[in-house]
Amino acid sequence: MGTVAITQNGFQGAQQSVPLHSAGVDWTQLSDAEIMLRVREGDDSGFSILIEKYRKQIVHFMFRMSRNQAVAEELAQEVFLRVYRSRQTYRAEAKFSTWLYRIATNLGVNHARDTKHERTAQNVYLDQPDAETGTTPDVADTTLSVEQELVRSERMNAIRKHVMALPERQRSAVLMHKYQEMDYKEIGEVLKLSESATKSLLFRAYQTLRENLKDFA
Repeated sequence: MGTVAITQNGFQGAQQSVPLHSAGVDWTQLSDAEIMLRVREGDDSGFSILIEKYRKQIVHFMFRMSRNQAVAEELAQEVFLRVYRSRQTYRAEAKFSTWLYRIATNLGVNHARDTKHERTAQNVYLDQPDAETGTTPDVADTTLSVEQELVRSERMNAIRKHVMALPERQRSAVLMHKYQEMDYKEIGEVLKLSESATKSLLFRAYQTLRENLKDFA
């Protein structure tokens, strides 16, 4: 059975895949919340299943916030370490993913604040090509002329600058909405806002970006 290695040096991940049927438990029949409740009771194999399910998503989310793959891996490791350390306080009052992203968002925001003066030009590009698909959400995947490429580069730099300048909650909400494809309710649960307040938050964020980027429309 797979186990989770938690050491003083941090989270080392699942040591091997956990069978979907083990020790009389059919993991496929359990919700994430039910699995986490088992983890709370001491079943670390359940935590390995949650890691396998969410690790890639969390690494991608932290990469969007840090723009550094090594940092994203470290932050994702810290997210799961914090989840594990908090297992005794877990309550299935909300979706497990909501709880997980709340921890990830708080960690990402704190990291961004702590490294504000260390970040270089490689930060957040809302229309930088995705590492897996090679396409961008805002720019058609076509061959660009030199002039078009220069304009696109300027636009990307401007987007990076203005997204990073957004208030922390707005920045986090935009990243969750645009890249994690989370809906208003899910984002609101992470940020502890009502659905209407989340819509208002995103409206203000996108309105600010549109205004600041109008020269690139």
